Order: sequence, then C-alpha cells, then structure tokens
Amino acid sequence: MKVIIAKDYEDGACKAADIIEKIVRENPECTLGLATGSSPVGMYRELARRCREEGLDFSRIHSVNLDEYVGLDGTHDQSYRYFMNTNLFDHINIDKANTYVAKGTGDVAANLKEFNDILDKTEIEIQVLGVGPDGHLGFNEPGETLYDGAHEETLDDSTIEANKRFFASKEDVPTHAVTMGMGNIMRAKRLIMIINGNKQEAATKLLIQDKIDPKCPCTFMRLHRDATVIIEKKLADEIGYKA
Repeated sequence: MKVIIAKDYEDGACKAADIIEKIVRENPECTLGLATGSSPVGMYRELARRCREEGLDFSRIHSVNLDEYVGLDGTHDQSYRYFMNTNLFDHINIDKANTYVAKGTGDVAANLKEFNDILDKTEIEIQVLGVGPDGHLGFNEPGETLYDGAHEETLDDSTIEANKRFFASKEDVPTHAVTMGMGNIMRAKRLIMIINGNKQEAATKLLIQDKIDPKCPCTFMRLHRDATVIIEKKLADEIGYKA
C-alpha cells in the first residue's frame, strides 16, 4: 500500500486528481469507481478545472458509484446521484448515460439485482474511496461480517450522527443504504483513498496498526495489490505516522 502525505486538503486533492488524470488520458474508455462525501470534493473540483481549461476528456469515460441512500430519489438534494451531478458530472464532458448511481427508491431487491449485474460485468479501473470515522468504506459498516456483493446496509448510529449535518434533523437521515460490497471494492484494479479531517481512529487502524479487522473495514485496503492512501500532513502528524 502506497501512502502519500499531502501538505493540506487542496494539495491532497491535486495529488488525487493527478492519479485520475493519468488513468483517463492513458485509458479514455475506462470505468471509474466514484465516491461521495467531503473527501473527494476537492479532487472533483480540480478534475472539472482540468477538463474545462486543459482539455482533460471524459467523453468516453464510464463511472459507477459506491452507494446510495435508500428512500431518496435522484432529484433529492442529499441523494448521491444529485451529489455527483452537482459536484462533478455537470462540470465535465461526461455522458450521464454512462454514469451509474444505484437507485434509492422503488423495489430494493430489484435495484440491488441491477447494481450487482452492472458490477459483475464492469471492470473498475480505479475505485475512489473516502472513509468514515469508524472505518467504513462505502456503507460497509463495521461488524463481524462483511459482504462480497452489493447489498442493503442498516446504517450505524455513528454514521447517521455524522451525516445529520446535511439534513434538517437526525430523524431525516435515511437509516438504510445500498452499497457495493467489500468484494466489489477489492476487485477494482486500483484503489485510492483520500483521508482527512477528524479520522484519527480510522487512520490509526489503517496506517499504524497491523490488524485486518472487519470492525474497521478500511483495513482491508492493506490486502489490495495496488492501493494508494493520500493523507493530510496534519492528520498524519496527529496519529504519529511517518512515511
């Protein structure tokens, strides 16, 4: 696992964008695995700038997202389809017909079948990841069991608590999500995680400790053949990590 220490959030965003740009230029018809949350926003902003100002071409790129809230339509301003449109897709020359975010409304079982069918026939060139304070990846919550394929997950209270800032109240936060499984994530050819903010516990378990732990799903990144972690210097210093 390769670890890059970034000076700050913007530096980390640019370093992550460099990796994505290289892949897009070398393989302009590849599929990108994308993520939501605060961690990749800066990277998306930088990729949009490079598309607009430097000719970075997404016209033949496909994408598939990690997850979606159950119960939110794609037009809801807290859905992950809406997030991807407003933070990236509306600002680059990608064909939205080539972008996939799992459906959050309707028949959950049917939605999961569609999600799994797409994942089964898709080779993800690189999967972008953030990480929850408890170490979850996508919405794969800590526990005794992790799932291979896309599935419905009941969200931990800590996840709901962390996400309530985006909603009018905690009661408005969805309690379930559909998410790629850990197997889907690990089958991507490459992984890139951007880790910043108050993620001391997850960062320590990933970078300092030596245990692969289903109670901290991000530790499974250690097993991947080509994984990169970009961490802010401030957070690296807080956990005592030295490259």
